[in-house]
Amino acid sequence: MSVTIEVQEQKTGIYVLSVQGEVDMSSSTEVRQQLAPLLDTSTSAIIVHLVHVSYMDSSGIATLVEGLQQSMKSGISFRLAELSDAVQDIFKLARLDSVFSIYPTITDAMNDL
Repeated sequence: MSVTIEVQEQKTGIYVLSVQGEVDMSSSTEVRQQLAPLLDTSTSAIIVHLVHVSYMDSSGIATLVEGLQQSMKSGISFRLAELSDAVQDIFKLARLDSVFSIYPTITDAMNDL
């Protein structure tokens, strides 16, 4: 699994966290560690890009829920973009598609800020 952070707009503090591979108990810690500093800065929005995630278990979901909760406390917009089919199925099954702001593309997520 790999996680990269891209600054979309430095002036406005919009960050894209791109995750690739399997997000499970052994790798969700890395996602959490990458999210943490973004939630403690002058970030205005975090977009988590999940198109290349082939599998996500409950620990990966819990990491995203924690990120959403922390962002709400800090007034940061937290969005998910381009969910892979596997992740989209999990979110629908757990009814998390009504909890998170989910967008078909990163551009759509940014345009709705």
